[in-house]
Amino acid sequence: MTSPSPGRPSDLMFLLSWASHALRVEHAAGLAELGISPRGHCVLLRARAGGLTQRQIGELCGVDKTTMVVTLDQLEAAGLARRVPSPTDRRARFVEVTAQGERVLDQAQQIAGRLEQDVLAALPESEREVFLRAIQHLVGGRLSGGGACGGSGSVC
Repeated sequence: MTSPSPGRPSDLMFLLSWASHALRVEHAAGLAELGISPRGHCVLLRARAGGLTQRQIGELCGVDKTTMVVTLDQLEAAGLARRVPSPTDRRARFVEVTAQGERVLDQAQQIAGRLEQDVLAALPESEREVFLRAIQHLVGGRLSGGGACGGSGSVC
């Protein structure tokens, strides 16, 4: 990838997509040794605290219903999670992380932490916190997923 030419604005969508793709590839490679995917990691992480339904976890992980079912089938088959019927809503299922799932999740968190440290180490130390705050601000605000072309300052 080449840098944007001087005087030309960078292509934000391309840069964010490129960075996201590169991180996903590295994350998936690191998790492969544990037998889980980044999506499985996200589901286990969100389910860890307990009290969330399959649908709620799917929303938190940005996963549609069908993909969530497939992901949970894989996690259950590996003995990492289980679905428990809701006592108040017969249509809902809570997701629980098993003891084995807790161990795998701890290892997955270590892998993710090392990846984050390695990526951030590529930035000058003085820019790391600024970068993280800026990304968190964008994701918590304008890029929060509130819908395409709907935020203030939209150019659509």
